[in-house]
Parts: sequence; structure tokens; C-alpha cells
Amino acid sequence: MSDNIQTVTVLSKTTWTPNLFSFTVSRPGSFKFTAGQFVRLGVNPSQLHYYKQNEANHINANEAPNEDIFRAYSIVSSPFDEVLEFFSIVIPDGAFTSQLQHLEVGDELLLNTMPFGFLTLARYQKPLPKDLWLLATGTGLAPFLSMLQDLKTWEDYEHIILAYSARSIEELAYLDTIKNLQENFGTLVEHPAKLIFIPIVTREPVEGALTERLPKLLLDGTLQERAGIALDVESTHVMLCGNPEMVEDTKETLKSLGLVMNRRGEGNIAVENYW
Repeated sequence: MSDNIQTVTVLSKTTWTPNLFSFTVSRPGSFKFTAGQFVRLGVNPSQLHYYKQNEANHINANEAPNEDIFRAYSIVSSPFDEVLEFFSIVIPDGAFTSQLQHLEVGDELLLNTMPFGFLTLARYQKPLPKDLWLLATGTGLAPFLSMLQDLKTWEDYEHIILAYSARSIEELAYLDTIKNLQENFGTLVEHPAKLIFIPIVTREPVEGALTERLPKLLLDGTLQERAGIALDVESTHVMLCGNPEMVEDTKETLKSLGLVMNRRGEGNIAVENYW
């Protein structure tokens, strides 16, 4: 086993919907990361309690792959938390998530302790921080929650707009966490950013939520109007994370509105692609 691979233990699991769940694992003492980064997690399905304890139901470890399967996961938790939290979708035929959904407290996973990714606020050198737009669909919320639990984010910006899109209200996870972010973190700095949360539900009407896809909401100005803040090439940082179609379409929409990709520290738009 590589020196970068460490065993971690599942400490808790939260099921949001049949296809969405979160879980926490122990954090190796030497592991460090920057808010917004992702890691590679590994599971050996044959070692999960689900298979070992269900022989009476004709489910046993022999039916599960006996191999280490790794996938990339953004970290939900703050860089300063004592545990690591992850947010996962279940892909029915997916080699990884179809097994990971069976996680139970006490199961062991593998963690590659080399963090990856450049969806971090440190990438922005110009324009200087003022308005931060965090645009997420589904589990793409994860890196933004990590950033919003880092006090430096609250210190550096004047406004933080979190627009979070899902198909149904049930799929809008972490709403209680989001509701308490300003109080739990903003109050810990002298001049905190103002957090503006904009929920978006695309397949059912929900009071207080917008209903269209992010590119349309940006193009017709609805999102900016709801936030009360304009997109400005001189003051706007925009981060995108979520399904690849949303990321691509929204990126192109933002470019059509005059914003530019962030390269070598300069520019407005940053995206993460690890699908």
C-alpha cells in the first residue's frame, strides 16, 4: 500500500434521500488540505459490514468485489475540523457509489492523503476579493460548505452568494447547516461578509425557491436580481461545481456576460471537473 494511503473509520452517516447521503470519517493527524480541495477515497466492498452481517439474507462478501475501488470526493468539512465529511450521490450501476451506499458506522475506508484540486480561494489574485458567487448543483455543494466554514472566507469578502440547485426540495441537503453559517462563522470575524442564500428547485414549485436552471437565471438577470448584486468583471469571483453539463453551460453563460476564466491567478470564473 502506498505511503499516501491511510485507513479511516466511518463515524456517522446521514441519509438525505434514497440517492443522497453524507458520512464522516476519522481524520489522520497529519492530513492537511485547503478548503475546496478533493481527495481520493477507496472502498473494498467485500470488507463492508453490510455483506459480512447479512449472510442470513443470502447476501455475503463473496458477492461483493474484493478490490480497492477509488473515486474523487470533495471535502465538506472545514480544514480545521477533527473529522472529515463527504457528500455522495448513489449511482445505481456505479462501481463505487453502489457499494458506498451500504456504509455503516465502524466500516473502514482508504484515504489518499494527497489533496487535489484548484477550486480554492487562493487562486484569485485579481480582481481583489469583493463578491463571491458559489454556484452548485447536487453534491457540488461540498467544497463550498468547506469554504464557508473557513473564517478567512468571511474576512476576505463583502458578499457571498450561495446558489444551490436541486431537482426537488428533498435533494436540497444541508439546509440547516446553511441557515446557521452566518451566525456560526460570520460572527467570529470583525467585519464579516453577508451571506445570501438562493435555493433553486427545478422540478417542483417550492415557496421562496427559484425554478429555472442556473444558466437561464444568470442570462435573464433573475439570479442577480434576487441577490441584489450585479456581476462585475472588476469585483466578481464565481465558482462552479456540480454536474458537468451545468458547469459547462453556466461557464459559457458567464463568459457571454463579460466575465473571464481565471488563469494564473487572474480572472473571474473557476470550475472543478473531477467527474
